[in-house]
Amino acid sequence: MARRRHERAFRQRFARLVDRAVRRLPPEVWRYLENVAILIADEPTPEQRAAAGGRDLFGLYEGVPRPQRDGQYTMVLPDRITLFRRPLEAACRSERELLLEIQRTIVHEIAHHVGLSEEEIRALGWE
Repeated sequence: MARRRHERAFRQRFARLVDRAVRRLPPEVWRYLENVAILIADEPTPEQRAAAGGRDLFGLYEGVPRPQRDGQYTMVLPDRITLFRRPLEAACRSERELLLEIQRTIVHEIAHHVGLSEEEIRALGWE
């Protein structure tokens, strides 16, 4: 029972940090969040990890990147950016570092949403 309360407290704290990170995004990034849901999961599923080539993940964009959409792209569920709490928390030593990493991960996944590849993101220094 105490373990569940402890885990719930970590999840609530993480959700507050995600909210704060989203509010701090630059205005030019906000326009790309239309019809994009930001979700939180403890860990990536085996399918999500496989889709990422087996790499450890802080976040994952799932949807149709904007440049690939055509006139038939209507009435669809929101694209998703999922943030993975446990890997992010394990990689960060302070709340400030965690907040910055959450924000960096969101921007990285938005870059996928606008159609940038991992190589293009690295070239821009957004990793």
